[in-house]
Amino acid sequence: MNVTQDLSFFALIANAHLIVQLIMALLLAISLISWTYIFRKMFAVRAARKQTGEFERTFWAGGNLHALHQSAGSNREQSGALARIFEAGMGEFIKGKAAYASSREPLDIGVVLDGARRAMRAAFQREMDALDSHLAFLASVGSVSPYIGLLGTVWGIMNAFRGLANVQQATLAAVAPGIAEALIATAIGLFAAIPAVVAYNRFSHDIDRLAIRFESFVEEFSNILQRQSR
Repeated sequence: MNVTQDLSFFALIANAHLIVQLIMALLLAISLISWTYIFRKMFAVRAARKQTGEFERTFWAGGNLHALHQSAGSNREQSGALARIFEAGMGEFIKGKAAYASSREPLDIGVVLDGARRAMRAAFQREMDALDSHLAFLASVGSVSPYIGLLGTVWGIMNAFRGLANVQQATLAAVAPGIAEALIATAIGLFAAIPAVVAYNRFSHDIDRLAIRFESFVEEFSNILQRQSR
């Protein structure tokens, strides 16, 4: 252990034990990846809320469902998650009715509606899986990073006390730099964990609210198709 009286942040990192430096580097890399996912998810959730609101206003304006289906199908990426759920259900409903018409069998509207509902449920699961992506990573960062930082701190403090064996007189000035550089690992661990936990909780709340809106739409649209098929 190199004992130094320079207690600046960068000097403490530079003089830390190699294992502690590796742990700090790992935590900084995790933090960088975490912030990347946080910003990507923030923009994705914001866009999903905006697109969902726009599609709900268009849908409940009372336009033609076939025209809305064609519009949603021609621009699937920009139309949003709810529009893709609608497009899946409406497309399956149209194909189901066409299949009965071509086979000349009596129309079983219950089977057609059940197929449309299953198609919307499958689309709903795909959209939720896309929205939930990387949330598990943020949760892991929030729970594991403090312990990784604590490992670096324990290792650094242990190394600092081992260095006292070569000192004639153990003083606070002799051990303080080693302990200070070890505690930086915990600070970096908390720096990585706190934003990840806050972001995870916020995004989970927003995505749950979107999921409720999607599920409500699936049920309401199923009722509309049932009424129009009578």
